[in-house]
Amino acid sequence: MSETTETQAVSVEVDAPLGVITLGDARRRNPLSSTTMKAVTAGLRRFDEDPDVRVIVIRAEGPAFSAGHDLGELVDRTLDDERAVFDTCAELMRTVHEVRQPVIAEVAGMAFAAGCQLVATCDLAVAGRSAKFSTPGVRIGLFCSTPMVALTRAVGRKRAMHMLLTGEAIDADTAADWGLLSGVVDDADLTTTVRELALQIAGSSARTVSIGKQAFYKQIELDEASAYEEMSETMSTNAMTCDAQEGMSAFLAKRAPVWTDS
Repeated sequence: MSETTETQAVSVEVDAPLGVITLGDARRRNPLSSTTMKAVTAGLRRFDEDPDVRVIVIRAEGPAFSAGHDLGELVDRTLDDERAVFDTCAELMRTVHEVRQPVIAEVAGMAFAAGCQLVATCDLAVAGRSAKFSTPGVRIGLFCSTPMVALTRAVGRKRAMHMLLTGEAIDADTAADWGLLSGVVDDADLTTTVRELALQIAGSSARTVSIGKQAFYKQIELDEASAYEEMSETMSTNAMTCDAQEGMSAFLAKRAPVWTDS
């Protein structure tokens, strides 16, 4: 099942157990216009409600993952217009974390500014070796303040500030070393590698994966004592689910578990 927006900028397809969102404005290097961001957000929410989708992949056509915001939307606009663009962007990034499924960025080519932000926001990100990453807004007088939110949490303060203040691009191996990526592969192997990773994750209980994803983002902002308190309760309630009981029983009986996602 496949759907495409009127602008042909975004396609949303179910390839069970995967949901695939593809940025398709390759000629313009897949800018994150308001229309595109709303379409990606809608696709994520649609997948969140689809029991057949266990993992989501965000990818792009052409030589770029995304060059960032559509600057044409940011010139000669009112303050409210500007706010609307960045509010739409923030909603997209929040939705990546809010949906129950893990979201994997499949990154080929450049991921700049808001494109880099999207990569940093995704739960996992795998890139082809030729990919480049940058937050170059400082060079055009528009500091990458919203990309900074995700970037700082992915690579840490000093490395994020280096990228933000210089606008320099880093290569995929550096991005992986700094924590922006979870993996780097040869360009020719990118799509296959991401699919294999997604299918590996999809083989686990969807209920358990969802619990784990939400718990990860909840605990990471807490102090250690609060995190242990929250996660002790999370594991206790997780242990009471049908799939946890099934998984533990299957392990003890040395058989394969049968998930019911409950």
